[in-house]
Parts: sequence; structure tokens; C-alpha cells
Amino acid sequence: MEALRLLGRKAQFRMLVRKKSSFLGTRRLSGTFPAGRLESPHSQTSQQTRAVAAWPGSLPGARSRFCLESVSSKRFAPRHFSEFNVPPSAEFVARPVGVCSLFKLPIRTSAEGLDAAFVGVPLDTGTSNRPGARFGPRHIRAESGMLRRFNPSTGADPYHSLMVADIGDVNVNLYDLKDSCRQIREAFQTIVAGGCIPLTMGGDHTITYPILQAVVGKHGPVGLVHVDAHTDTGDQALGEKIYHGTPFRRCVDEGLLDCKRVAQIGIRGSSYTRDPYKYCWDQGFRVVLAEDCWMKSLVPLMAEVRKQMGDGPVYISFDIDGIDPAYAPGTGTPEIAGLTPAQALEIIRGCQGLNIVGCDLVEVAPMYDLSGNTALLGANLLFEMLCVLPGVKMT
Repeated sequence: MEALRLLGRKAQFRMLVRKKSSFLGTRRLSGTFPAGRLESPHSQTSQQTRAVAAWPGSLPGARSRFCLESVSSKRFAPRHFSEFNVPPSAEFVARPVGVCSLFKLPIRTSAEGLDAAFVGVPLDTGTSNRPGARFGPRHIRAESGMLRRFNPSTGADPYHSLMVADIGDVNVNLYDLKDSCRQIREAFQTIVAGGCIPLTMGGDHTITYPILQAVVGKHGPVGLVHVDAHTDTGDQALGEKIYHGTPFRRCVDEGLLDCKRVAQIGIRGSSYTRDPYKYCWDQGFRVVLAEDCWMKSLVPLMAEVRKQMGDGPVYISFDIDGIDPAYAPGTGTPEIAGLTPAQALEIIRGCQGLNIVGCDLVEVAPMYDLSGNTALLGANLLFEMLCVLPGVKMT
């Protein structure tokens, strides 16, 4: 008898759920969301169907303001439908809810149809000191839930200007750095082929070398705004020509950089030679030492950098160790007396108006910062990079 009562209760529950679902006007969704087919609730698909699907990763039929739309109901906040991918507001979707994508953007499997794409490269085989940057992309994504839609400081409205998504991670070979570089180069060749601007989460700084191979194949030699504690222009270490201390030396060797349009900012630390910057100066790089940035605004510096970059294609490469470890301890090769987060914002915002064709944020090694603040800082810098891309409207 107890079994029969239980079956009867289950049947009553199913009927109740069906009635409620019918009343609320929801559609039945699969519990599996294949990568590349997730739709933002503000996407064009949602406009056309007027049946808002559950936000990526939330439970099918979950009763939240963001997941359900009753056409006749007045209880819900007004929706601002857009043909772009607009992240959900924490006013209606709890920050911990959903699949962990950057800024809670939709997840896609390719850059097709996108103006800009966030992509992770979880590789740290090229590190020379503390490993762990392979976990950078996933921790940056986790911390990025704090970021919102608009940048009121600059007036940038990126999500109503560009079609943006998170396209996941590039597969890498953790046991073969050269093969990883090949995989990265080929993946980014596909990304940039259709005109999409990649914004990359590293990974160690080795990854910038194959990324630039792909970007230059599309745009020609690029100017470089490089923020770092180190110039990364070494020739070799332990007999190897490719690791995170050599990417820009290899780029010079292959003609990937327009050397008169290279600015390296935040450089500091001890060295193995008396003149560690001679190679950079010989190439025509502008090297801005961290001590020349202490206790001052970098707005005047960036006015000069903009003139140096001109109208040609520009790539931004930001190593998190350019920031002082008091603010960003979660990295593999920290150097004291670095830049502040405010100066980092001045540098990136100072790139507004340049012909930016790609960006990266590298060397976040989250296990050395249990607070998560290094990854949070990285997420903020990526948002700022998005805000200065060509085509972003200023309100």
C-alpha cells in the first residue's frame, strides 16, 4: 500500500508540474547544452521565439526571472533585447549560477560570426620558475562573474557594439611545447580568418609567439604594447629557443613585429648582464622601466605611445607580473616594485583609438593567490581590453 501511495503522489506531482509549466509558458529544454549552441537570453534567437531559454548551465525550467518569460506578466523587469550577446545581470541571475564562461557570455565552438572572442590557452610548459598558469583561464572565468556590462568610467558599451562570446580553450600538448605552439598557431589562424579579434587568457607568455604568427598572417607585422616585468627577448635557456622568456626574440627573428612600434612598459628586476635592455634598444623598441612610472600617472606616456603606434595594426600583450605582486601575487615570476592596477587601467584605456587586432592576458597562476584577486584583476583587464577595441561605442 505504501508503494501505491508513493506512486500516486509522483503522478500528482507530474500533473502539477505540467500545469505550472503550461501556465508559465515555458518550453521544455534538454539538460545537456552542447558547446557552441548556447544562446544568450538577449540574442536574436530569443527575440524571435519570445521564449527565453534557461541561461547556460541553469536547470531546465528553473523559475527565475531570467529563465522564464510570461508575455502577460508585469512582474518582471523590462528586457532590453539586442542582436548582440549581452551578459545577464546579477539583479536577475545569481552570480554563482550557470556554466563558468568569461563574463557569463554564451559559449561557442568557433569564432564564426563574432567580432571578438575570448579564448583560453591553458599552457605553462614554458615557465622557468613557478608553474601553474595552465589554470589561469578557468580561474579568470570564475572571477569574471563580478564584471558587469558597461564601463561608466570610459563610457564604453562593448556588448551593444560587438558580437562577443567565449569560444573555450585551445587544446595543447602538455608534453611537447613546440607541438603546442603549432596547435595554438593553427587554432588562431582559424579564429582571425573571418576578422574576429581574439582576446586570450593564458597560460604562460610562450603562447604570444604562435598567436602573433597567426595574427600577422592576417594583418601583417604589428605594433606591440607590451606590459611586463621582463622584456621576454632572451635567446635561449637550457638549450631551448622557445619558452616564456623568448617569445618576442622569436617574433623579431620572423619579422612579426614592426619594431619601431613596440613599447615595453613596467620592465624591472635584476639581470644576468650589465645591459639587459641592449637587444631591445638595438631593435628600436621603446623600453619604459617601472622606476620611471613610480608615483605618477601614465596618461602622458600613453599619449606618446599612441603617436608611436600610429594607424597600423596593434597587439596588446599584458603579463600580469607587470603589476606589483602586492596586487597580483598569483604569478610564476613575480618582481617587486611594479605597476599599480590604476596604472594598468591607464595603459589599456590609453590604447583606445588604436587599430587593435588582438590582445592577451598571461601568466596568472592562481594557486599562489588564495584570495583570487590576481585572477579577478586579470578579468578586469580583459574587460578593459574589450572596451578599447575598434567599433566599441562610447555613451
